[in-house]
Amino acid sequence: MQINTIPSSLDPSKHQVGIVHIGLGAFHRAHQAVYGEQVLALHGGDWMIASANIRSNYQLVEQLNKANNQYQVIEYADSQHFTIRSIKAIKQTLFSGTKEGGLDLINTLVAPHIKIVTLTVTEKGYYLAPSTGALLVDNPDIQHDIASPDTPKTALGFIVVALKLRREKGMPPFTVLSCDNMPHNGKRTKNAVVALAHAQNPALAQWIESHVAFPSSMVDRIVPAVTPEDLADIERDTGISEPTVVKCEQFSQWVVEDHFPAGRPKWEDVGVEMVDDVAQYEMMKLRMLNGSHSLLAYLGSLAGYKTVAQAMQDEAIGRLLEGFMLKEVAPTLSGFPESMLTDYYQRLIARFKNDSLQHQLIQIAMDGSQKLPQRWLGTLVEQRGVFHKTPAIELGIAGWMAFIYLAEKAQRSINDPLESDLFNIMKQPNATASELVTACLSRDDIFPVEIRSDSDCVSRMVHYFSALINKTRVQELIHSSY
Repeated sequence: MQINTIPSSLDPSKHQVGIVHIGLGAFHRAHQAVYGEQVLALHGGDWMIASANIRSNYQLVEQLNKANNQYQVIEYADSQHFTIRSIKAIKQTLFSGTKEGGLDLINTLVAPHIKIVTLTVTEKGYYLAPSTGALLVDNPDIQHDIASPDTPKTALGFIVVALKLRREKGMPPFTVLSCDNMPHNGKRTKNAVVALAHAQNPALAQWIESHVAFPSSMVDRIVPAVTPEDLADIERDTGISEPTVVKCEQFSQWVVEDHFPAGRPKWEDVGVEMVDDVAQYEMMKLRMLNGSHSLLAYLGSLAGYKTVAQAMQDEAIGRLLEGFMLKEVAPTLSGFPESMLTDYYQRLIARFKNDSLQHQLIQIAMDGSQKLPQRWLGTLVEQRGVFHKTPAIELGIAGWMAFIYLAEKAQRSINDPLESDLFNIMKQPNATASELVTACLSRDDIFPVEIRSDSDCVSRMVHYFSALINKTRVQELIHSSY
């Protein structure tokens, strides 16, 4: 076993907070905070991070506070080779789920030394309709933030009230940087923030539209949730017993649109790609990596596997991913040469086979209704428009529906904001497979009309769905497709 240890050289008392991050999860601590650690060690400056959770995981905030916000990241090349990084870049952790905690977060956001606000709140944290990108104004949380803007519940609400207060005080706005897996995440974040602000105060919305920067970014690092078994393995291999430890793959990438009027760290000196436009990078990653992850999540689970690495040992699933990435997705990525896409595919397969991560398929499967449009449906619509076959995506959609169907029968949560609606579809008495598939495809908030109007495509999905809920082996369906 080969272990490389990288201690932290930071003295947090010598650096001020310049970035507020909303979404204090494992990914943030293994990605943005690691880059923050590196750039602070190299250049210094007032770019420490204040990280906040909105309503969930107060225990993690307590644990980090107890550890003076210091923790370790274990980066695995494989099960026998890994690096231990000590991280001190987070100076403050906050929990906004109480009145006092919410006020602390607002005060932090309004502080004059805050230049950037970053976000990892998952797709559902933006309260946007997956198919249209419109703000879900009827959502109870958004309704609360419209009616009570000074005591928000959502990340959007905290950003809006902080920008309102900065405007009233004559202070410049901070830059808002989404680090979530959404196409055009900067534009979508701006649309969500401006829409919420407009529902509260149209003049504020106009000011935000004109003065606040919302650059886009693409993030890439596989960071599984740490299980009790992982903690035991980490303690055995490293002696680290703190519950705040994070595990991840060695690979890491961050591509950021370089538009920060209030200033930014010199991220480019620690490997961040600062570019004029991230659109091509994010499309390649969303459709190839994240799209493949969703195929693995639903079809791998239906095939009886628990982790990504286990599913990757299945020859049929490997063949499905090859067809998906190189035959279905690659033709939609015209901005990249074929050789680059082939190389990216090969690197993804190697990363997926990393058995040291124990990346749980059930973790990837959550929030499927929010993920399908950017991971599969855009590709499907484009390929149907030029009459190209898309068997992997069609089988994947049927797999997602079968995953929901079987979960409803077992009364097992799918951790999706539309869970109740989707379960109601699947428990219709005496409904045929065709009726269930059609009901799912009729959800305008998920599926574009082009898909359900393609009778041949729908017919194939019905065939796949019926086969899956009647226990046909996933491998047999893959063999019939690729």
